[in-house]
Amino acid sequence: MQWLLEIALLILLAATLFHALRLERALGVLKRDRAALEALVDGFNSSTRAAEQGIERLRSAAEGAGRQVQRQVDMAVGLKDDLLFLTERGERLADRLDQLVRSARPLAPAATSAAVASPPEPALWPVEAAEPEEADLPDAPLRGPAAQLRSQAERDLLRALRMAR
Repeated sequence: MQWLLEIALLILLAATLFHALRLERALGVLKRDRAALEALVDGFNSSTRAAEQGIERLRSAAEGAGRQVQRQVDMAVGLKDDLLFLTERGERLADRLDQLVRSARPLAPAATSAAVASPPEPALWPVEAAEPEEADLPDAPLRGPAAQLRSQAERDLLRALRMAR
């Protein structure tokens, strides 16, 4: 019976030894895998840090671009207001010029028929003194009532153009 116990103990020891060898191999594989896992975690951490830095750079670039766009929008709003003001003023001047031209049209046929009948004497027609604004006009000043209307309209137009500069 003692022999039987010793054989049973020997079989159990052999089974334990077999399992211990298998466990040692599994632990070796686990150690190798653990090193690879640590390397993987380190790589993941460095990638995460790089991504965070990239996000910060993108955020700062976006904020800078947003500030620049806001400045341009503010400038555009100011320019829009200036253009609206100039447009309104130009429309008023154009309306005034149109009214002056319409009121001068009935005078023009009478002046041309009188001019055809007898040429005017220079002393009879008053010539307005040239204002500094009229110095830019390409044509010589007209004479008579049509000249007064045209000169006033031209002066208004020149004044408006100078203000627009």
